[in-house]
Amino acid sequence: MIKDEITIQQNKVKSMKDYLAPAVREMKPSGIRKFFDLVSNSKEDIISLGVGEPDFSTPWHVREAAVHSLERGRTKYTPNSGIPELREAIADYLHTSFKVKYEPSNEVLVTVGGSEAIDLALRALITPGDEILIPEPCYISYSPITSISGGVAVGIETFAKDQFKLTEKALRDAITPRSKILILCYPSNPTGGIMTYEDWLPIAKVIEENDLIVISDEIYAELTYGQKHVSFAAIPGMKDRTILVSGFSKAFAMTGWRMGYACGHSELISAMTKIHQYTVMCAPVMGQVAAHEALTNGMEEKDRMIESYNQRRRLIVKGFRDIGLECHEPQGAFYAFPSIVATGLTSEEFAQRLLFESKVAAVPGDVFGLGGEGFLRCSYAYSVSQLNEALERIGNFMRKL
Repeated sequence: MIKDEITIQQNKVKSMKDYLAPAVREMKPSGIRKFFDLVSNSKEDIISLGVGEPDFSTPWHVREAAVHSLERGRTKYTPNSGIPELREAIADYLHTSFKVKYEPSNEVLVTVGGSEAIDLALRALITPGDEILIPEPCYISYSPITSISGGVAVGIETFAKDQFKLTEKALRDAITPRSKILILCYPSNPTGGIMTYEDWLPIAKVIEENDLIVISDEIYAELTYGQKHVSFAAIPGMKDRTILVSGFSKAFAMTGWRMGYACGHSELISAMTKIHQYTVMCAPVMGQVAAHEALTNGMEEKDRMIESYNQRRRLIVKGFRDIGLECHEPQGAFYAFPSIVATGLTSEEFAQRLLFESKVAAVPGDVFGLGGEGFLRCSYAYSVSQLNEALERIGNFMRKL
């Protein structure tokens, strides 16, 4: 009896961390959320440029569509792949805007944000040990999701001198016999870099030669300045090799609605839908109604928001250059990625000191992977008055340095 009690006590000493899956135990917390939480928990007058979230509210008519659906009692499950009218609207939108044609019935899946779509795609495709190629600096979730799906994330460094574009040579150098998937994110978070049709052609050639599948995260497709976004799925021969991921958060100011979608070959979408069935079932119906309203009647508001971002983009890039921070001109998304190398500080040191000494929150570039060290990600999806105040504080901080 005493021996049994000792055994029970010994078992209680075991850390609960020991029960966690190794990939989850080793996963680092989000570097973006780290700074977001510092700002949220502070009572000081901090200006945050850290989170990629529009400062606009979702347009009234989009919110009213969701409210009206609730008033009518539209609160049931939907088909796993989403309500038919939304899938049709997504297919029409992609065909009209980016010249990619999908069949709504079996090539479009509505998801809980673009993040779920990326997760589904990786889980549907990865066999343990597969190498997943990821141009970096990039959105922070790709590598952790790859790891918990059993894949091996392989970063491909991109450079400011190339406007953070993925080059044919860099891609070829990264490929091994275990390479299976290339994840693309253009326009880029965090750099604001884009890829043109001419940029995509040699990449497509490498993809075909090495029989790779592409997950193309095009959540910022509407946010380009001076030239229209070119979807990788629209490049000849690439549609069936590509899972196009997007959503409504950025262009339509709908971050909290968590509405996204994935489009691709019917067999790939079918596989993703099976996982979606068992994990989420379906995206919330009121969110789907709102997303449908945004696509069908929200283009004018979307264009006005993008014009405002363009004004802010020019303001913040000029501001950084005037301060003395080198900053390449972002052609997409709503992020500036200034270099802080000249200060002699690391990205983490600069961001920490800027926050605590000058009350401006930005994200250190190193959290975005290879090539991010020496840079700072600053979202300009904030009001002009906030951006001007932030630039003044950063300028004062630089003069103290």
